[in-house]
Amino acid sequence: MLLLRRSISGRSVRRLHAGLIGFLLLSSGVALAQEYRPSFRPETLKGPPVGLPNQVLVLGTSHLSGLPETFTPIMLSPLLDRLASWRPTAIATENLSGLQCDGLRRYPARYAGTVQAYCPDPAPAGHATGLDVPAANAEAERLLAAWPAAPSPAQRRHLAAIFLAAGEPGSALVQWLRLSPAERRAGDGLNDELVVALAQAKDRRNETNLVSAVLAARLGLERLWSVDDHSADTADGVDPAERKAAADAIARAWDNPATHARQAESAMLEKDLMQPDGILKMYRAYNAPSAPALAYQSDFGAALVEPSSQRFGRQYVGYWETRNLRMAANIRDVLGRYPGMRLLAIVGASHKGYYEAYLNQMHDVQLVDADAVLR
Repeated sequence: MLLLRRSISGRSVRRLHAGLIGFLLLSSGVALAQEYRPSFRPETLKGPPVGLPNQVLVLGTSHLSGLPETFTPIMLSPLLDRLASWRPTAIATENLSGLQCDGLRRYPARYAGTVQAYCPDPAPAGHATGLDVPAANAEAERLLAAWPAAPSPAQRRHLAAIFLAAGEPGSALVQWLRLSPAERRAGDGLNDELVVALAQAKDRRNETNLVSAVLAARLGLERLWSVDDHSADTADGVDPAERKAAADAIARAWDNPATHARQAESAMLEKDLMQPDGILKMYRAYNAPSAPALAYQSDFGAALVEPSSQRFGRQYVGYWETRNLRMAANIRDVLGRYPGMRLLAIVGASHKGYYEAYLNQMHDVQLVDADAVLR
């Protein structure tokens, strides 16, 4: 009996020692992980490149569809003037590409809701042109590679139809706006249904149609670049109770002083929209140096530390970072294909800080201060 007690006591001591050593090693590992900083820093290795640099101006925006009814497109004129003065040679928008939407449609178990919310239906244009989304994208690239300096109205109508079939309605609208009003009619691949869709898109209250497409047409550009990404979206089939629990947990995290400050600022900016400098005042606020940090404190930083046992906040932040990384990668892909661009990236204001942080790590990307352009 005594030997048994001694044996038990010995095993207990050994387990205690092992547990203590494991805890110390784990604690040390956490500390080391927090303190470690990589020595390789791509943002410090910028070139200089051969030829013109890639310059990127990130413009944070509110979603125009959510502005008060007092907002009208004419109010955007001062903003368009400032952006045109920077002379971008490409414009990236917060839209899903037709090719990504085509891929998401193949996985409805996960992406049916995403497709419904974010992907325009290319089927009418596909029927009119006889092209599916991949074929239409390839045809658009082929046409643009040999695009004449002075295309005819028929060529522009045809390219607009191809862009619609490619799932790129923003670029189709650019071609539509570059036509004279008398030439905005059916023909060359555009049937009456597609003409109606383009005519309606011209006045739709969103930043792609009222800012990006209008500016591209004004500057003589031929297309927009859709760089949004929703491939990190989760399936709609999640248990409703769990989905509600996640939504409630994030909502509680968002109820904080930084959120209240952002809401108060937005209300004030919307109230002042009718003033002569109202729109510029709004865009200067959303692109101020302090705006990304306030957005983080209000939203993602608060979610990161929400205490649910399911770690809903950390899941949300993981989705958000993944989405922004892939959006930034889409922009980098465009710049890599056409070095020497002056690219204007228009995106929801909460994305701006992440865009700039990620793009700044790229060897061949130089960021431009939006605040200076808007003054």
